[in-house]
Amino acid sequence: MHPAFLYLPGIRLSPAELSAARIDGHVVDLGEAYVPADLVESADVRASTLAPLVRPGTAASGPTAAWIHGAGDTPPSVHHVKRSVDRRLRPQTSGRLVFHDTLLAASDQQMIGGIAVSTPVRTLLDLATTLHRDPRVRPWMDHLARVQPGLAAEAAVAMRILTRVPGSRAGLAALERLAVRTT
Repeated sequence: MHPAFLYLPGIRLSPAELSAARIDGHVVDLGEAYVPADLVESADVRASTLAPLVRPGTAASGPTAAWIHGAGDTPPSVHHVKRSVDRRLRPQTSGRLVFHDTLLAASDQQMIGGIAVSTPVRTLLDLATTLHRDPRVRPWMDHLARVQPGLAAEAAVAMRILTRVPGSRAGLAALERLAVRTT
């Protein structure tokens, strides 16, 4: 996405000016930014709006990555990022950001809209292994599997290869049920 279409509050326009433009219907708020109202909402647009939260050395993951990949209409209220570099980070966290200090392998990352994002398969795997302790991720799993047919089956195959991962049994069962429903 071209940066001219992305309006971060306080950069080119003040928050008050952006709010007025939103009321007038010229822009819509999306993620952490504003975009023109007639701009097609694609993965790179969604990712670009989260650039202030997804700092270098981190990658969007979990529900945040699912939203970037097209799951759901609105972004999650709390965004998730994982460490994407070998060294330890001291992230700036907030009430709107959860930092997972586990390394996301380079093979499980892709660049979208100028930020690192976990791949769809890795995103669905992360959501599935989180399901046993946070059932709120189920809608994100359902939406992601619906927008990318065959993804649940691919994630189930990848889950069977993993060893000693907490939540993998419940996650595999959920992925298998999801694969049946979405194929």
